[in-house]
Amino acid sequence: MHIPDGYLGPVTCGFFYAVMIPVWTAASNAVRKTLKARQVPVLAVGAAFSFVIMMFNVPIPGGTTGHAVGGVLIAILLGPWAGCIAVTVALAIQALLFGDGGITAFGANCFNMAFAMPFSGYYIYRMLTRKTPPASPRRVFAAGIAAYLGINLAAFLAGLEFGLQPLLHHTPNGQSLYCPYGLKVAIPVMLGEHLLVFGWIEAVITALAVKYLQRKPEIFPESGAGS
Repeated sequence: MHIPDGYLGPVTCGFFYAVMIPVWTAASNAVRKTLKARQVPVLAVGAAFSFVIMMFNVPIPGGTTGHAVGGVLIAILLGPWAGCIAVTVALAIQALLFGDGGITAFGANCFNMAFAMPFSGYYIYRMLTRKTPPASPRRVFAAGIAAYLGINLAAFLAGLEFGLQPLLHHTPNGQSLYCPYGLKVAIPVMLGEHLLVFGWIEAVITALAVKYLQRKPEIFPESGAGS
């Protein structure tokens, strides 16, 4: 799902940086105000967890990859703003040190995986687990559903961003200057792989992690940081 350099035009890249700068600012403020001292190590472990599982990626036709992210799990434990910070840090390290995901596309990658995914997954989880105790099996299933839907939303957005490039940036004769695949190709390829494979991996990892962490009910506050 990492978008490399050269696949998004400068207008698209600039747009997502403009969107994410206030999101990062709000996330930093929210986490600083609401994250408890005992939760800071959990945030660090969450960022490391996201970094590690995103390194196990599989190439997808068209120049990007498919993989689990872990953003919804972090959001469930600490809130969506903390999830945004954790995944952003993981994506930054991958882009700067490993070349996994482009620098110019960093804003777009963060929008998809550090913003849309943890926020959508978090609120789906909250909706499905309203008034349920921390140890309820319902929370395990809800976590899996939320993770599955969250990662597929991120995949859809990545496919949409790819598919719009031939419409936004092309030569006079219609040849795309950046990603050459239109919406009819980019969205099915990105979404199909995650609906069939990576979404299930994300769901299983998240559900199993929640099941394991239910041994410590105090880790599931009724309201996460920045909720």
